[in-house]
Amino acid sequence: MTQTVTVFVCGAVAACATCVALKMVRKKRSGHRIDHGIQELIGQTRLVEMKSLSACTGCRILGKAEFMNPGGSVKDRVALEIFRRALEEGRLRPGGLVCEGTVGSTGVSLAMLAPSFGCRCFIAMPDDAAEEKVTMLKALGAEVCRVRPVSIAHPEHFVNVARKRAEKEQNAIFADQFENLANFQAHLKTGEEIWDQTGGSVDAFVSGAGTGGTIAGVSRVLKQHKPSVRVFLADPPGSGLYNKVKRGVMYTKEEAEGKRLRNPFDTITEGVGINRVTKNFEQAIVDDAFKVSDRESVEMAAFLLRQEGLFVGSSAAVNCVGAVKAARILGPGHTIVTMLCDGGQRHLSKFHSHQYLQELHLQPEYTGDDVLEFVM
Repeated sequence: MTQTVTVFVCGAVAACATCVALKMVRKKRSGHRIDHGIQELIGQTRLVEMKSLSACTGCRILGKAEFMNPGGSVKDRVALEIFRRALEEGRLRPGGLVCEGTVGSTGVSLAMLAPSFGCRCFIAMPDDAAEEKVTMLKALGAEVCRVRPVSIAHPEHFVNVARKRAEKEQNAIFADQFENLANFQAHLKTGEEIWDQTGGSVDAFVSGAGTGGTIAGVSRVLKQHKPSVRVFLADPPGSGLYNKVKRGVMYTKEEAEGKRLRNPFDTITEGVGINRVTKNFEQAIVDDAFKVSDRESVEMAAFLLRQEGLFVGSSAAVNCVGAVKAARILGPGHTIVTMLCDGGQRHLSKFHSHQYLQELHLQPEYTGDDVLEFVM
């Protein structure tokens, strides 16, 4: 009899537990918001702890997984804000054309979003950009014009080519991601997300800068919430922002008189680093800066893939090197957030190409898993 009662009670408890679990699942499902279109899928990306970096530094290093946006990069946020503002202000109407000069990711985001706004897309880009980005743009229906890499002062620079194309049509805009403050404003939301996701427990933010929108928007929000948050710039070879932050002068040795190449090649990274101060970067509040070499970036990307299964693009690798350098300055026990701007899928022909890296003598060599010796 006792055994029967025990079995009955246990069965009743199990049934009750199952019932509660099912109710919780149903409640969770019923409360799930249905996203109405691709635009609503952008943002609210997850924060992921890179445990291997945390273990090596004694800090908690978190990456904002921007590769989870529908277009695969942080630039989805910017493209969405550019479209919305242009339409709201009447500068663009359905059926119109949005033009941009970009090395790839912003173009992909604009091309992806254009149909959802009933618009078309024209992209001008340097002919040394990764081939898979060009393929992606064409697959998304964008008109693509490739030009040789030249100075921004040259009329055939990809940004100037895009601007001229926009001037040729009535219902067309030049997205102007470098100077358009919709870029910076889009990342005010990014900053708020980071603040909420960390519960305010963030001590530092690390980011590279191309247009400057990400580091500007996020730094403004985090500093407003918590003035003691340190903001660090991670800068690749060929960019002058490091010296701008450290010494107040926009300069890099690659730009010295007599050293600028006709077809410049300064870094293997794409979408990060610049040699002018944009309107977006002017909004940033930056405390310090690090130089990040191509060797450090390549080794970091290989390390994260080997240790975490994270397959990141070149700018994300730059950011993670910067996060480690920030951890060394701050010391153990701090929480550091950086941006995982995009995944490695768009970098297969260059940054993640064994043959390409071998030609530049940059193939990964570090095999350790507990000390980040490759970060100088």
